[in-house]
Order: sequence, then structure tokens, then C-alpha cells
Amino acid sequence: MPVSPKPIVLLLGEVLHAPDEWSALSSLAELRQIKTGDREQFMRDCTTGVHDGILAISRTYDSVELTGRFDRDLVCLLPQSLKFISHNGAGYDQIDAEACANRGISVSNTPGAVDASTATTAIFLLLGALRRVHIPATALREGKWRGSMGLGHDAEGKTLGILGMGGIGTAFALRAAPFDFHLQYHNRNPVMHPSSNPTNAKYVSFDKLIRTSDIISIHLPLNDTTRGMIGREEFGMMKDGVVIVNTARGKIIDEGALVEALEQGKVFAAGLDVYESEPEIHPGLIKNDNVVLMPHVGTATVETQRKMEILVIDNIRNVLTKGSLLTPVVETRSHKL
Repeated sequence: MPVSPKPIVLLLGEVLHAPDEWSALSSLAELRQIKTGDREQFMRDCTTGVHDGILAISRTYDSVELTGRFDRDLVCLLPQSLKFISHNGAGYDQIDAEACANRGISVSNTPGAVDASTATTAIFLLLGALRRVHIPATALREGKWRGSMGLGHDAEGKTLGILGMGGIGTAFALRAAPFDFHLQYHNRNPVMHPSSNPTNAKYVSFDKLIRTSDIISIHLPLNDTTRGMIGREEFGMMKDGVVIVNTARGKIIDEGALVEALEQGKVFAAGLDVYESEPEIHPGLIKNDNVVLMPHVGTATVETQRKMEILVIDNIRNVLTKGSLLTPVVETRSHKL
């Protein structure tokens, strides 16, 4: 392939909400795009030099269908010229960031852009789970009025445990505070600056949060530490009748253990937007009327999708003008041109 006089940026997937901003990058770089194909083809093209010369990749969340996960096997085949990957998503478990770091490739995500929308979704799921809203909503559409809904619970006075007090966890706490919860949280480290804990939520240990919370809402990234963090042992430690909310990543919870806890009444209800093997969902969750289910749509608003795409584009623009990403992930934060 002939050498381009401009840096080359490869787009995996499509920019749907900020196409003009994406096109504007053409003044700084040669823009290429992949919209079809599969992992085998992408890896073959990397091996045969089709993508040689590419400086940066801009990838959408759904582009995993075109390439598969950016795991170690794929990363080792990426062209030597590649130095930057701008990923559209706050979570970046689709990318082996350590493998990228070992190759000298810097990776960015979209922190901040997703905070409000994901936190609002978590509030929706929390309130829906407390009232077990699926039961009367389904009954009403079936002409059964309230059905066999039973009584739910009020939010006031409940202890809400926030597992992960990053941007989304903080935005969630702000939205939860007006409901008169007692707020507590666990993080790797206590949040020190008041602006990062505007609700003055109380820092507690992981064990104390698990044992004393009436509701547990998960706002953690998926990594080797958090994978399977909530399993049978943790459910056994929880209060009877606890409510579980997860808008982070499904693999943080052992779904089989959650189903057992729901069936045993240990967990009163759950509100879930993410799943262990999505798009597949444990059948025990689907058949349980005490679970509010959503299909990973926490950021599915026009406004948030545009904010995410703009940040991805801004990361690429910064690469082209200043040689670095604006929002690099911690594993690759030191890499620059």
C-alpha cells in the first residue's frame, strides 16, 4: 500500500452521532474505515501488511463484532506503526491494556462522558427493584391490573452501599442523596477531596459494605481483581432481603450465585443492565419476576452517545496535534509519541 503523506487513522465501526467532527479530522490525517469483516480477516490483514503505517485506531464498542477482543493474540499482530487506540466506552475490558502497554501502544477510554446517563440508569433500576416494578407492569399489559405484586420497599432510611466511587459512583450518589438513603461506599482507597465525594458518603471496608447495606450498587471496572468479586460467599454475608443493582460489568457478579440468592429470598430483588455472558442471560434471571432487566443500555441516549463519540474524536485530534491521548487508561498513561 502506498505511503500516505499524512498520519493514518483507522476507524473500526461507524461514527453515528458526530460524523461532521469525525470528517473534520481529514485535515490532519488520512481516515480509513472498516465496517464489515470478522476477526479472522482483520488478523490476516494485520499479518499481510494491509494496515501497515496506521498511527491510531478509533474503535467503537460494537466493533468487537469485526475484530473480536483486542487480546494478546491480536495485539501482537497489530502494525508496528500503531501507537494509539481511542476506545469508545468507559469500560475497556474489550482491550488487553497490559498487552498494549508492552507493545508501546497507548489506550484511551471515555470517562466522564458516561457518568450521568449510567448513574441515572442505576437509579431507575434501584427504584424499580425496590418496588419490584416488573410484576405490576407485566400484569397491567396482560389485563391483570396489579397482578400478584405484593408490597415493595421505600428508599427512605435504607443504607445504600456504593461499590466503586469513581465518576459514575459519584454521579449515582448525587442522584441517590435526595431519597434520604444513608450512603456508604467502598473504593480501593478513600476519596480524599471533598469535590469527589459531594454527598459526604461514608467510607467503609468491603466486608462492612457487604454485611451492612440494604442495597448494593456496583460501579467498578472489570479487571482481574473485580472479576467474580460478588459470589456465593459474599451473598451469604449480606443482609436478608438485600437489593442488588449492577450497571458496571456482568462478570463482576457470579450470576449462578445471584440466581440462588434470589430463589432463596436472600436477595429481595435485583436491577441489572449487564450480564456475565451477554447477550445471553441466565434463564434463572429471566424467569424471576423480582428482577428488573435491561439490555446494557445505560448509555443509550442521543446526548451521551454524542458526548462519547466527541471524546473519542478529541483523543484522536490530540494525538495528531500534540502526540498524546487526553484520557489514557492507567495501564498506558505514560506513553506518548
